[in-house]
Amino acid sequence: MSNLLDKASVILTPTAYNTSEALCVKPSDGTGDFDFSRATEATRINSLGLVETIGINLPRINYEGGCGSWLFEPQSTNLFDYSEDLGNSYWSDFGTEVSRNLNASQINPSGTAGSYELEGVGGLRRFGIFLTVTPSTDYTLSFYAKNIDATLLKALFTNSSITTYTYTSEVNTTDWSRVEINFTTLTGTSTSVQILRDLPIGESAFFWGLMLEEQSYATSYIPSNGGQVTRNKDLCNNGATGTGLINSTEGVLYAEIAALANDATNRVISISDGTASQRISIVLGTSSNQIRGQVLSSGTSFDFSTTSYNTLNNNKIAISYKLNDFSMWINGTKVSTDTSGNTPVGMNTISFNEGAATLDYFGKTKCIAVWKEALTDAELTSLTTI
Repeated sequence: MSNLLDKASVILTPTAYNTSEALCVKPSDGTGDFDFSRATEATRINSLGLVETIGINLPRINYEGGCGSWLFEPQSTNLFDYSEDLGNSYWSDFGTEVSRNLNASQINPSGTAGSYELEGVGGLRRFGIFLTVTPSTDYTLSFYAKNIDATLLKALFTNSSITTYTYTSEVNTTDWSRVEINFTTLTGTSTSVQILRDLPIGESAFFWGLMLEEQSYATSYIPSNGGQVTRNKDLCNNGATGTGLINSTEGVLYAEIAALANDATNRVISISDGTASQRISIVLGTSSNQIRGQVLSSGTSFDFSTTSYNTLNNNKIAISYKLNDFSMWINGTKVSTDTSGNTPVGMNTISFNEGAATLDYFGKTKCIAVWKEALTDAELTSLTTI
């Protein structure tokens, strides 16, 4: 594998960045580096496993699961006004059915002191809020929790595709866990989101980082303190613009990536001439678990496609291209070939989109690489084997 990487002309891995730049391992002179932008702060899981805020226009290397990857996410908004101050009157305990006590010494998921202990007192032992929502829309509730002695932890929703969700087994007494609950609103425009319901009297758990967003999955935590907060999308483009880094005649585009959600959203990584009409693309999306390879050139259009792989997992994907000789490889297997057609002309950039600043890629990325010559089948097998 190392010998293959030595032959690559461009390698981007989650190792280094500056403000507005994701830096390539190769070339090291800056001619391969990518432009990056995000007009707001954002959070990541750092190498210590803690939630950390990253500044405006700084790329995020996320260590969720222990191994670093670039994290590129769509825009999202935390619809809760107070994500950490659970003692604020914004939140309802429905007539002191749940006591809310700030434990100033309890270390929270950001590594700082302070989190709220919620304890069942009486009634239905509820804690949550009434919100205005959009009908027939996907939402995701997420929060961090650490159990103390609760034998039942349950959330409840009105005007929703689900009524209750029990998460007792997802939360333990030694570590913080992030709970994610997906639901779709029904026809009404209001809903009650109860983070707790039927909490046994005298039993309790710690909570921190409450978040509700209009997404079908949970994105990275967005802190709020007095109003809804929006995190802008991550954009990473215009890589490898240095002279001679991409060969339009033959070569390989390689990506080691994972999707944020298994849905029908197009997520595209391309080498191109800066347009969508002359490009080679690796695509996650348009249907469940679909990985696609696309080649678009003058008079030529190929679309390799397979649904045999879980896109939420890390997948190693390569497209080898040469006149009348195209193939796509995934996780050590040649999955598609085409033996006729021209290669795109004028390719001179790598972008996390389809070449024309649309269909932005959102996902986790461990490596993007380009070779200026087609590799052998044995080399492509070695390159893409998990």
